[in-house]
Amino acid sequence: MSAHVPLDGPRFRNEPDRLYREMRSEHGPVTPVLLDGDVPAWLVLGYRELHQVTGDPVLFSRDSELWNQWERIPADWPHLPMIGRGQPSILYTVGERHRERAAMIGSALEETDPVELRAYTEQFADELIDSICARGEADLVKEYAMRLPVRVMARLFGFTDEEAPGLVGAANDMVDGQEAGPAGQRHLVMAMGQLLASRRIRPADDVVSRLLSNPYGFTDEEIAHDLMIMVAAGNEPTAGWMGNSLRLMLTDERFAASLFGGRSSVAEAMNEVLWEDAPVQTMPGRWASRDTRLGGRHIRTGDLLLLGLQGANSDPQVRTDGSALTGGNNAHFSFGHGEHRCPFPAQEVAEVIARTGIEVVLDRLPDIDLAVPAESLTRRPSPWLRGLTELPVRFTPTPAVGVVPT
Repeated sequence: MSAHVPLDGPRFRNEPDRLYREMRSEHGPVTPVLLDGDVPAWLVLGYRELHQVTGDPVLFSRDSELWNQWERIPADWPHLPMIGRGQPSILYTVGERHRERAAMIGSALEETDPVELRAYTEQFADELIDSICARGEADLVKEYAMRLPVRVMARLFGFTDEEAPGLVGAANDMVDGQEAGPAGQRHLVMAMGQLLASRRIRPADDVVSRLLSNPYGFTDEEIAHDLMIMVAAGNEPTAGWMGNSLRLMLTDERFAASLFGGRSSVAEAMNEVLWEDAPVQTMPGRWASRDTRLGGRHIRTGDLLLLGLQGANSDPQVRTDGSALTGGNNAHFSFGHGEHRCPFPAQEVAEVIARTGIEVVLDRLPDIDLAVPAESLTRRPSPWLRGLTELPVRFTPTPAVGVVPT
């Protein structure tokens, strides 16, 4: 293995566990990696080291202006939507202002009625299943999981159902880190700005209107960027959580009972995925505010540290027996940790959408089976996400239930 490991290579998609073991063996818990364009960074794979980084927001800051590589970053760098500069969003806000911003977002989401949230999810899930159930075969990633979360969130935020598909494509492009990333980001910013302008004139009982009524004085531009982050962070990881959980249940006999009319194993499968097959594999980023040492490495002021969430989850120093974690152990890093972790209300929304979406599949397509060999399934071409590109399944054709939109 070379001195620096390319972060976007096929091994990150196809055999990450083996690659993480090799990295730990050669480099230890903090590995030097290269992003697109041979841009250097540190990938934090150690559980304790990642806990240290995420638990110290002063030494390991979220302020991207500290980065010592900006002079070599081109304007069309594909990772700019994920590692941005000058973006007025919660991702790059620090200190007390960040805490106020997190409180604003958490409060806006917390007021979501859980009964209403589940009803929306069931409605849209049934509509999506209606579109495929008569065929007897479908791709549960492209035709279902990737479409469900953002439709629910669009309704919660205040978008029309017709605007949701455009949000899906833009959010996918932004997070994948490919050439279309900047264009996807621009689409989302524009859509959020238009919705905010509309709600300024006509407030409603939705997340956007609650954000606009915040007492902290955040501008419309700041809120628009936060909404963009909420869509991207809410759709792709939730879709990946659904797809990875369904893959596990379709390929592991431990969960066979759930595929034949039961639901008892859905929560266990979802929790195991957060440990073993996290939908967000790596998350940018933190920047060292001064020279320091981490995991035996000398970290320079301004160095970028990438959070190896899946690598830390599988750290043999804390997973000594290597057994799968299907119970209630939630000490994984899949939602982050510390001041900048995913807000708890957002986690609850994601869990309701993912679990409800899986349960609707099991209810509507009870004899579902994988239509291709499990080893042929491929992952998305993203250094950050570990969702499936497709999940082809077959089942007995059934008639649509004809859900009437509410």
